[in-house]
Amino acid sequence: MNALAHADSAGLENLGRYDCYALLRTVPIGRIVFTEAALPAIQPVNFVLDGDDVIIRTGMGSKLAAATRSAVVAFEADQYDEDALTGWSVVLVGRADAVVDEIERRGLAGLGLTPWALGERPHYIRIQPEIVRGRRIRRPSAL
Repeated sequence: MNALAHADSAGLENLGRYDCYALLRTVPIGRIVFTEAALPAIQPVNFVLDGDDVIIRTGMGSKLAAATRSAVVAFEADQYDEDALTGWSVVLVGRADAVVDEIERRGLAGLGLTPWALGERPHYIRIQPEIVRGRRIRRPSAL
């Protein structure tokens, strides 16, 4: 099918849910958008998918852990090729909750999510997306 058939007014291809998750599985880093002191905050995080949910790890008493307790957050990941003028972006919006069940935490430990940041990160946060959106740009010759 022609990608232009699914293009938005800016000429970007709108991606379906399946394509969004396929692209998310190709990158290790995303950005979580949350509210801190009534202002928007963005923090890069490494993540793993557990089904359709995004899993991140954080430290004890971190601002991120406090700010995401049952809060609505956004999560974004992307990739681009500056030389080819191609790229994509996927945004998920949903509720973030700390994983407190010990059996669930042990299961998440098996997903291989190793924090890149220094320091201990024993807490897991699960983002359960309710909105999944993605867009991709390609050079006309790549269509």
